[in-house]
Amino acid sequence: MAHTDHRTMRRVLRREIAGTIGLLTDEQDFRAMRRYRSFTFDDHTAYLEQVEALLRSRASQGNHTSVALFDPDEYAEFCAAGGLDPDIPSSRTRFTAELAATGPTLLYEGQPLADLLPALVDEAVRQATWEYATTLLARLGACASCGEDIGRAAFTRASDLVTRILDTASPGNRHLVCSVSGTPETLVAVLHADEDEDGSTHLDEAEALEFTTVLALGIATRNPGGLVMRTTHPDTADRIYGWRLRGEGLEPLTAGEVFDAYCTDVESGDLIPPESGVDYCVPPDLGDEGPTPGGHHH
Repeated sequence: MAHTDHRTMRRVLRREIAGTIGLLTDEQDFRAMRRYRSFTFDDHTAYLEQVEALLRSRASQGNHTSVALFDPDEYAEFCAAGGLDPDIPSSRTRFTAELAATGPTLLYEGQPLADLLPALVDEAVRQATWEYATTLLARLGACASCGEDIGRAAFTRASDLVTRILDTASPGNRHLVCSVSGTPETLVAVLHADEDEDGSTHLDEAEALEFTTVLALGIATRNPGGLVMRTTHPDTADRIYGWRLRGEGLEPLTAGEVFDAYCTDVESGDLIPPESGVDYCVPPDLGDEGPTPGGHHH
């Protein structure tokens, strides 16, 4: 009898463990892992099918599983740094545990792997963008003339601008995109601000932090950049308006400039037909006086 009790207890405990699976999302990463003899899969599609089956069976038993991106290069570095043999399963388990703590993960909620994979890659890009922008901001150091921390001042300024943009926006759900060029690659951040029945706004904190950081980087470096917002409300046409980064502030784009920005394919430069039922407009006044008098221009 005691034996059965132990088994039942173990089964109950196993359900309490939230697991993380490190996933090799693309063919190239999968091939890189095949150099390890202890990695026994030889076909990426079959591997993904097995992972999906495992996720489904864990979910059916009431287990929570998160999925993380498994990067073979990072794994090799992790093993080298920790003096671990990369060709044993326990090293992969330790790396996955590390990913669960620090890397981008998404909870498996029964969605098809075909939907989960791109979402996971997006999450990883978001985190990498944020980390990169944060590093660049931190490197700017202090202002030579006033000793103020340039990155921190720019972040405060960017937070203020985001708040003003959301406060002056027309009612509804808002979708904002900020892009800053001039760092080796163009950084893009997205922010969704959804409105409740009672008019209160909901933001994803991580998304808001990343968005503000990218905007702050544009302000601090004076690199070319812009911000476009689309508001959606059931009773009215969608409205699209935008600003370009100028100095420490934002300069409104004309309706024509917003139209051009929205109706040009970024990659090819070709025109995209404008959407019907969309208004391209000049943004409302942010009521923004720019930096306070005596504020320093870095």
